[in-house]
Amino acid sequence: MNYLRRRLSDSSFVANLPNGYMMDLQRPSSSTSSPASPATERRPPPAAPQTPNQTPTPAPAPAPSAGPVGFLSSFSSVVKTAQIASAVQAKASAAHADAAKPAVRKPKILLVIDEPHTDWVKYFRGRKLNGDYEIRVEQAEFSEINLVSDVNSGCTVDMQVNRGGTKVVRSFRPDFVLVRQHAYSMTPGEDFRNLVIGLHYGSVPSVNSLFSIYNFCSKPWVFSHMIKLYQTLGPEKFPLNEQTFFPNHTQMQRILCSVWVPSE
Repeated sequence: MNYLRRRLSDSSFVANLPNGYMMDLQRPSSSTSSPASPATERRPPPAAPQTPNQTPTPAPAPAPSAGPVGFLSSFSSVVKTAQIASAVQAKASAAHADAAKPAVRKPKILLVIDEPHTDWVKYFRGRKLNGDYEIRVEQAEFSEINLVSDVNSGCTVDMQVNRGGTKVVRSFRPDFVLVRQHAYSMTPGEDFRNLVIGLHYGSVPSVNSLFSIYNFCSKPWVFSHMIKLYQTLGPEKFPLNEQTFFPNHTQMQRILCSVWVPSE
C-alpha cells in the first residue's frame, strides 16, 4: 500500500495514465450491478478533446481509511503519552515535597574525658556545628569508659557513669573527643594509654591530637624533644632547666650514694 501511495502521489506517473483510469479505480463496485462484458472492459474509453499545450490534471490520491489497527495504534499512543506525562508530574511533585520538607540531621556526639567538677554540657547547650548539626555532649572520666575499635566501623564507646546516685549506661560512636584528663599516672590502676590508642585506632579526631596526648604520657619522652629544640635554638631563645634521666630507681640510688659519700 505504501508503494501504491508513493506512485499515485507522483504527478508524472499519474499524467501518463489513460483518461478516466483513476475514475474507474475510485468507482465503488456494486454486487447488484451486472458484470461488464469482456468486450466492454477491453474497449478503450473515448478520448476527450484536448487543447494544445494542455496537460491532464492528476487526480488526488485517495486518503487511506482509518481501520481498527490504526485506531488502536493511535489510542495506544495517546494513552502512553498520558502515562508519561502523569509520571513526570508525580515525580516533580515528589521532588518539590522533598525539597520543602526540612532534612533531619543526626546530632554530632562530642566525647569529653574530664573529671565531673566541670560541666561541659552547659558550654555546648543550644550551639550547632556549621549551623546544621546539634552537638550532643557525653562526659566521663577515663575510668568510666571502655571501647572497641574496628577498621571499617570505627570506634564504639561504652560508658557507665554515676550521676546523683543514678547509674547511666550508654553506648555510642563519638564524632570528636576532647581530652582534659591525664591519661597516665604512676598511681596503680591509672594507666589509660590503651584507651588513647583505641581512640586513635578508630580515627576519632581530637584536640589536642591523640598522637600528642600519647606522647605526653611520658614526661621524659617530651623532655627529650625539648632538648633537641634547646640544642637547635640555643639557651637564649629556648631556655631549659637542667635535668638528669635515670632508667630506674636502682641506678639513681647508686649515683646519689656515690655523690653523697662523705670524704675521709
